[in-house]
Amino acid sequence: MFACSAFYKNMVRVAKCVTYNKVVGIFGFTGEDHIGKISFPPVQAVPSFPSSFPHLFGKDNLRCLIPCAIDQDPYFRMTRDVAPRIGYHKPALIESSFFPALQGETGKMSASDPNSAIYVTDSGKDIKNKVNKYAFSGGQDSIEKHRKYGANLEVDIPIKYLGFFLEDDDELEHIRKEYGAGRMLTGEVKKRLIEVLTELVERHRRARAAVTDEMVDAFMAVRPLPNMFN
Repeated sequence: MFACSAFYKNMVRVAKCVTYNKVVGIFGFTGEDHIGKISFPPVQAVPSFPSSFPHLFGKDNLRCLIPCAIDQDPYFRMTRDVAPRIGYHKPALIESSFFPALQGETGKMSASDPNSAIYVTDSGKDIKNKVNKYAFSGGQDSIEKHRKYGANLEVDIPIKYLGFFLEDDDELEHIRKEYGAGRMLTGEVKKRLIEVLTELVERHRRARAAVTDEMVDAFMAVRPLPNMFN
């Protein structure tokens, strides 16, 4: 958090507009929760307001569009309620789909479990091993059953990952149709996913290798951003 004076002032303004009873109703806090949880919602809210970053924007009348996952929705519903009361535009949201762990929708990506996700630092061998070994399949437990019943696409992680990363919509639809009907096997779908992810990670690795320290310093420098709004 960049806690400049303007940022902090907006935090205080938001905090004054939200009662304890209201924040308990929104987030379900209990008497066992520490005060850090209760004090955090204003911190999450105020980046929605351009006046929190005067060194970047220099304007107070800009509108904010927030891409986020559905679990962040309560924070910004609170923010939308408060914004007009303190003289700001309500932020707008684009709520994205959750990106599941390799082990399935019930799992969770975690830094403590390197096999729960594909990392941009993974080698081609790592990607192949993770997808083949850990990516949860919606296919049947035998080829005979699979040919008869097809795959359950609702729980199949390779299909979900291809939905995010395969750019060819026609190919994706073809895979979904063939796999769901049992004409394509799990191994074939995983093979295509491995190809897509490996190419993506390799492309990122090449681009990252071309980045210099000077480029990072220039990108991270605190500076006005006037050309964004011309």
